[in-house]
Amino acid sequence: MKQFFHKIMSLTMAFVVLFSTMSFTLNMHYCGDTLVETAIFQKAKGCGMEMEKPSTEGCSITKKNCCDDEQLAIEGQDELQLQVDKITFEQHLFIASFVYTYINLFEGLENNVSTYEEYKPPLVIRQLYKIDETYLI
Repeated sequence: MKQFFHKIMSLTMAFVVLFSTMSFTLNMHYCGDTLVETAIFQKAKGCGMEMEKPSTEGCSITKKNCCDDEQLAIEGQDELQLQVDKITFEQHLFIASFVYTYINLFEGLENNVSTYEEYKPPLVIRQLYKIDETYLI
């Protein structure tokens, strides 16, 4: 169960790192004040009511276009590693104390100390299960 939990957590953390570094673009097409289409990773197609430019250059009649395209770019995280060259005194103190305690954690006792060396078990006078006539099967 513990290994299964570790695998799930590592997979989840991998997805978090993947999605936090991924950049994508969200394109939206509005017709008036109404959102008509939304597209991710590509340009929104539109509703087909976009204004075309007039073909004659001498006469130009301009009218405000009712359609509008918006693009929302979501940038991912660029730096994942912390800069180690600038360590504060508190961080240095924490690292030194952590390493010192971690190394001393696995130092074994030089000889096994048993607190029950002087203890003597009681003498068995009678066997209780024969007195009560109960037997383990």
